[in-house]
Amino acid sequence: MGGVIESSATPQNPVGAGRVGPAAPEPLPTPAVPVILGKPTSASRITLSHIMSAHDTNLLGTVHGGVVMKLVDDAAGAVAGRHSEGPAVTGAMDEMAFLEPVRVGDLLQVKAQVNWTGKTSMEVGVRVVAERWNESGPGEHVASAYLVFVAVDAEGKPRQVPPLLPETDRDRRRWQEAQIRRTHRLARRRAIVELRRERAAEGLDG
Repeated sequence: MGGVIESSATPQNPVGAGRVGPAAPEPLPTPAVPVILGKPTSASRITLSHIMSAHDTNLLGTVHGGVVMKLVDDAAGAVAGRHSEGPAVTGAMDEMAFLEPVRVGDLLQVKAQVNWTGKTSMEVGVRVVAERWNESGPGEHVASAYLVFVAVDAEGKPRQVPPLLPETDRDRRRWQEAQIRRTHRLARRRAIVELRRERAAEGLDG
């Protein structure tokens, strides 16, 4: 009686003992990668129609090739924008072939579709058919072109495009042909870069 009873309990938060630091921040969640669904070829295929006038002619009296090229680029750009669901810019005109002259009064049917898609780029194939104003027969195939477009965002940076889903045997053939053109285009670019590097090393282009 009268003695001091010592508690065996551990003191709460003793100074200098067992101090716990601040909790580590939780890692930020990894943003989900959006899944872009494929789109069939027919979803973006278009036909642009235009009647040629005297203002479109060259010195020979036929329609200037640059006018036809402008229509080709317009149609291809519309297709690329429709497929990619946003802005797309012309990256290259891989090939442009003029097969027959276009004349004043001709109704041009500029038919375009996506042939191939990569991650951010697309090849658009264009076929130009002229219906003669004074003839009732079928139109004449007057030009063909293949253009490469790159989809861009609001800052002008490349953005992902939906994969193309070929629907017919013709669509699948066009896909394969586009792959061949891309392979040749990249090989040509590498060969030219290598040639220039070799000539520069030899001091030939100084």
